[in-house]
Amino acid sequence: MSRGVATAVAPGKINVHFAVGPLREDGYHDVASLYLALDLYERVSVEAADTDTWDAELSLASTIAVEPEAWPSGGDNLAIRAARLLAAHAGIDSGVRMLIEKHVPVAGGMGGGSADAAAALVACDALWGTGLTREELARLGARLGADVPFALAGGAAVGLGVGERLSPLLHVEPTRWVLVPASYGLSTPAVYGRLDQLREGLDVHAPSEVPAALVLGLRDGDEAAIAAGMHNELQAASLSLAPELSQVFAAATQAGALAKIVSGSGPTVAVYAGNDPAHARHIATQLSDELEVATIVAAGPAKGAHLVH
Repeated sequence: MSRGVATAVAPGKINVHFAVGPLREDGYHDVASLYLALDLYERVSVEAADTDTWDAELSLASTIAVEPEAWPSGGDNLAIRAARLLAAHAGIDSGVRMLIEKHVPVAGGMGGGSADAAAALVACDALWGTGLTREELARLGARLGADVPFALAGGAAVGLGVGERLSPLLHVEPTRWVLVPASYGLSTPAVYGRLDQLREGLDVHAPSEVPAALVLGLRDGDEAAIAAGMHNELQAASLSLAPELSQVFAAATQAGALAKIVSGSGPTVAVYAGNDPAHARHIATQLSDELEVATIVAAGPAKGAHLVH
């Protein structure tokens, strides 16, 4: 067992397509998602500690503002839960201390907490020398949330079931995105609950696939096909809970967006800028000036969770 420090990074994501089925008896929803990892990486450093020590600390190098008192540093932190799960699985008799550097908007529908968990699994696997395969880590990660296996894999993938059944896309051309974070978060359960209310009385079927035209568009870098295929069935619920997001949509159209979408459960808005980095920077500047917010320029696909030195 190592007594040093291990550091791993894992990417945030957007859902370029997100179809949602009806509420199941177990409280979950079937989905059909097209995940795309973006080059916004959460960074998690871990070191072994006493058996009863399991805590996380926010790094001052984080680019995302987080209220320390509202941020879980103990057992409720998803990265700490990932470490404890791996320790229990591998029979490790050790606690851990973590330093988490955040670059993905918090509670913004971009899987930042899941990226923390994925990075923690990779870093703790290296720290403790548990030698688990990526498939074994993904199975553990799926117990923490549907987005964790994708943060481990990165790239782009179709996700079915509750999002954990991944079919990776073997090739995806680079795309450029402008992210507009909100100064507040949206609770994922609250957004799903609102969606169920909006659909009450409607005949909703479980989704079984992502449109082939969108998958081919991402593969080929076809801007028109990507823009036409972007879709998020949680978006109506997010806009219902946060109607001010419609102002972001209007400003994005005015700035030259090819398309825009609420990322996951929101409230981060992902603006598609096509394949041109200069166009993405132009949109980001326009939105920052118009909305008086700090925008983020990102690219996808990005590599999944991996160790760094």
